Amino acid sequence: MARFSEQVALVTGAGSGIGAAVARALIAEGARLVVLADVDAGAAGRQAAALGPAAVAEQLDVTDAGQVDRLVGGTADRHGRLDVVVHAAGVDDPEAKQAIAEALTRHRPVAVTAGLPPASWRRVLAVNLDGTFHVLQAALRTMAAQARGAIVLVGSSAAFDAPTGYPHYAASKAGVHALGQAVAKEAIAWGVRVNIVAPGPTRTGMAERTPPALRASMLGDTVPPYATAEQIADSVLYLASDAASNIVGSILLSNGGRFTV
Repeated sequence: MARFSEQVALVTGAGSGIGAAVARALIAEGARLVVLADVDAGAAGRQAAALGPAAVAEQLDVTDAGQVDRLVGGTADRHGRLDVVVHAAGVDDPEAKQAIAEALTRHRPVAVTAGLPPASWRRVLAVNLDGTFHVLQAALRTMAAQARGAIVLVGSSAAFDAPTGYPHYAASKAGVHALGQAVAKEAIAWGVRVNIVAPGPTRTGMAERTPPALRASMLGDTVPPYATAEQIADSVLYLASDAASNIVGSILLSNGGRFTV
């Protein structure tokens, strides 16, 4: 099945992890062009080179609204259409993760929030939440004008289970979910569908940087192992496809049944 035959797509955070898996899947399913955007231009370039002529790489800092607007609008202008935008760019906080892991190892209460530097809070919110707004705004400007399109945001199950000691990340992803649902109600009037995938623990570079003690705490006899990036990409592509034409403002949990809401 070529669900995305001749379509043009843009994927943020496509230099690695879920974003890279989404880009690969879109091309495998017939996309004419996929723009792999990432703040790490080298990583995006390597992914695009491996995918062949249907992939192009672009450097993108999602915290820069003007840069986002130029890339999204320019993609539609150059290629005559923009059918799919997948926003997978995001950051975590390695220092907070280390503090949580140390508390777990020493069997002490987690104490992160009282000492969380304002710069750490601002960095996570700037990329994860502000960046999502910038991408949604730019994509809606372009897609509303063409009266069609699908936008899929990558949120997180952390918005629901709110991990101890990780308030800024949980808040940023909860914001992504609420923002996406609010915009979805507005965007559908213009023929544009907005949905969200909320992954649980997933095998990505971000997960590999998570301290072993913290990774181990997310595993157990009653839950599946970490998902693969390809499994999350499957969920993303479903929401971006015509098979989900009646799904708007949905938050699709892709966490292997770790919890339901």
